[in-house]
Parts: sequence; structure tokens; C-alpha cells
Amino acid sequence: MDHKMSLNTLPWQQLLDTQGLQCPLPLLKAKRALNHLEVGQKLKVLATDAGSQKDFAVWVQLVGHTLLQNECIDGVYHYLIEKN
Repeated sequence: MDHKMSLNTLPWQQLLDTQGLQCPLPLLKAKRALNHLEVGQKLKVLATDAGSQKDFAVWVQLVGHTLLQNECIDGVYHYLIEKN
């Protein structure tokens, strides 16, 4: 089983496309979107800002969410965040 393929097909409840936005907007929009989700639900975020990789990794640790996916596919960063 291709690991990248399995990550990219994990289910999520909301998709947030922040492609073209620069830091800190992808993270701010993700915070706002997660506020509307229930604990255990997942938010998929698409971004093109390379700095967002570090931002999301640090932020989920600070707030206690789980980052299930953090990878770049064809120049687009894919994040899958589970609300805790």
C-alpha cells in the first residue's frame, strides 16, 4: 500500500483551500475553521506558503490538536488536522 496515497485519501469533514495566501493567513483561517468542528473531526488544509509547514507543526503541538498529514504534493502543502 502506498503510504502517501493512503494519507491523501483519509476522510475529512471540511476542506480549507488557502493556496496563494501568505503566512500567517493559512494558519489563522485554519484556527477559525477548527472552531466550527467537533472534537474528533478533521480539517484538510491546502496551502502554497512553504513557511506554513513549520507554522502548522508548531501550532498543533501548542494547542493540542493532532497533525495527521504534513506533506508537499506537486507544490501544494497538504495538512490534515484532527481537532482534540
